[in-house]
Amino acid sequence: MIRIGIVGAGLIGKKRAEAIASLSENLKVDLVSDIDEEKAGELSRFCGAASCVDWRELTRRDDIDGVIVATPNKFIREIAISALEHGKHVLCEKPLGRNAGEAEAIWSKAKERGLILKTGFNHRFHPAVRTAKKIVVDGGVGKIYLMRAVYGHGGRPGYEREWRASRDLCGGGELLDQGVHVIDLFRWFLGEFDEVFGKVETFYWDMEVEDNAFAMLRTRSAQVATMHTSWTQWKNKFLLEIIGEKGYLVVDGLGGSYGTERLVIGKRKVSGGAPDEEIIEFPGPDISWREELKEFASAIMENREPIGSGYDGVMANRLVGAVYESARRNAPVRLGPFEKGE
Repeated sequence: MIRIGIVGAGLIGKKRAEAIASLSENLKVDLVSDIDEEKAGELSRFCGAASCVDWRELTRRDDIDGVIVATPNKFIREIAISALEHGKHVLCEKPLGRNAGEAEAIWSKAKERGLILKTGFNHRFHPAVRTAKKIVVDGGVGKIYLMRAVYGHGGRPGYEREWRASRDLCGGGELLDQGVHVIDLFRWFLGEFDEVFGKVETFYWDMEVEDNAFAMLRTRSAQVATMHTSWTQWKNKFLLEIIGEKGYLVVDGLGGSYGTERLVIGKRKVSGGAPDEEIIEFPGPDISWREELKEFASAIMENREPIGSGYDGVMANRLVGAVYESARRNAPVRLGPFEKGE
């Protein structure tokens, strides 16, 4: 049995706890920590676990095997490194810290201690995305030329006063919130990028971080990915397009308020004309949280790097940083090599 401690009893901490409760895998929440004692108690009762208000108590406990860090970005590095120093495997919600430097510090500690570090990139575990990935790996659309993505929502009254609107607490705005998911998916399908051009804007919300981000990323082999992530989308939207020599794939929706998740598979006709399309729908609840926790547990049991690893968190944050740098300079930014090491 892998005994889990959850730091952060907010929305994402609850999602993780609910996902663990739905699993028949060998995961069990034993302790919940939150600075809000009432929230910690409420979630711990749901889990049949104990609670505490000091996360240090949780990371130092000998009877905890793995820690889920579900706090605002500012606190991720300190909590994750403490957990790793005390021999715990760690799943950190995205992003892996506020910037690449914080992500690298966490990842280095995990390597030093020989422990599993997973970044919370649950979008890799949506069934339409996973099916699209398999089709690409199997050569179903041939060489990929380009990817496009739109991801956004409209916030809610008072959004400008939430922690995501604080540069200190978050490290950035919409680019780090939803944009980092898109960047991770781009890397998963296309590999590493060596050139980035981006813009970040604050159109509507009265906040010190961006509410819209735009980016174009290019691989060394001239594949291009473009994205727009937005807190002024108003109606929740997720759209991911993959276009290759043999056809295209479109992931539309994520379930819930984003609409029924579906995958469009388009096959280009050599003779020309409208492509043949197959549409696969994935109705029902969002299973990505459950599937990601199964992957975390499997990686621990098999002592292997997980899908959506700490390294992936580092590389996504490097690209996010390059978008911010490009926006400041109003110029493309080239990324140098980054050695993964052992």
